[in-house]
This record gives sequence, C-alpha cells and structure tokens, in this order.
Amino acid sequence: MPAPLFSPGRGVCSRPVFLAFTGAAAEMENNNESAHRAVRIVTMDVVVAALIFALGALVVYESNRLGSGWDENGPQAGYFPYYTGLLVCISGAVVFVQGLFKLKSEVKVFVRQDQFRQVLVILLPSAAYVLGVQLIGIYVPSAVFIGLFMKIAGKYSWLRSVLVGLSVSVIAFLLFEVWFKIPLPKGPFEKLIGY
Repeated sequence: MPAPLFSPGRGVCSRPVFLAFTGAAAEMENNNESAHRAVRIVTMDVVVAALIFALGALVVYESNRLGSGWDENGPQAGYFPYYTGLLVCISGAVVFVQGLFKLKSEVKVFVRQDQFRQVLVILLPSAAYVLGVQLIGIYVPSAVFIGLFMKIAGKYSWLRSVLVGLSVSVIAFLLFEVWFKIPLPKGPFEKLIGY
C-alpha cells in the first residue's frame, strides 16, 4: 500500500487517490505517451558542450591572431583571453565526452514536444518583435506584438487586443519622446508624423 500523502493528524489520502482527484493522473499518462517525442537531457548536454567548445575555439583562434604570448612589454593583447578560451574548450570537451558515455543509458527528458511548442509560441513572436524593432523602430512593432500576442496567446477579442496594443505604444511614445525627450529606435511611421 502506498504511503499516505498527508499525516494522520491532518487527514489521510493515498497518492494515487490524490493524483486522480486533482487530475494529475491523466497528465502523467499523457507524459508517458509523449515521452518518445522528447529531447533527452543528455542530448542537450552534448549539443551545448559542442557549442561551448566552438565558442572557446573561436576565442583561442582570435586571441592567437592578436598575439597570445609575451613580448618585451609583457603579455600581448590575446594572452589572457587565449588561456580563458583554452579552459572553455577543455570544459566543453569534458562535458561532451561525459555526455557521450551517458548517451545510451540516460533517459531523463529535457523537454517534450508539447512543452517545446509552448516555448516556441513565446520565442518566435519575441524574435520577430526584436527584428521588427531593428527594422522599423519600437512603437509600431510594440503595438503589433502586444495586439497579436493578446489575441493569439491570450484569446482576447480583436477590439481589446488592438486597443491595448495601440494604447501602450501611444503612451510609451508620449512618455519617452515627448515628455522625457529620450529617443528610442524610430522607423518610417515616426518620421511621417515628424519625429
């Protein structure tokens, strides 16, 4: 018999009953079904270790190009970055090899497909927003980002989404450009209205 979830003084409820009552049992079944469509932790360890090694190798290369030795005045410009990059390469290689040894045996899940989809719902629009700010300024992309995010992720009505998106952008424009005189990235629309 499973151990009680609560102490006898406060009431006794077994874990399976409690999980079934809260709906967590169905979630556990879904997790088991989608486990085969998941990225394992060890896979991410190996990929990140390879990226860290590549970053360290880039630092080592550039430091060597600058000069990583000693001259008559002491250490050259790339001396300390060279050895820092070398330590980063060694660390990345160690983690990479450890990950390769655990590749067959380690089965802990880093992220499931459904969880990763939720991350992308936030990440992709945010990346598009950052790109939009670089290309056409901050105010128009902010209004579009807030409005579409409210409609798609928040399931608000179009009217409310458009009103909030425009309101936030207009208030931010007045606050930064007009009252505080702090210039933020602007695009063609702001030039059209004289800013």
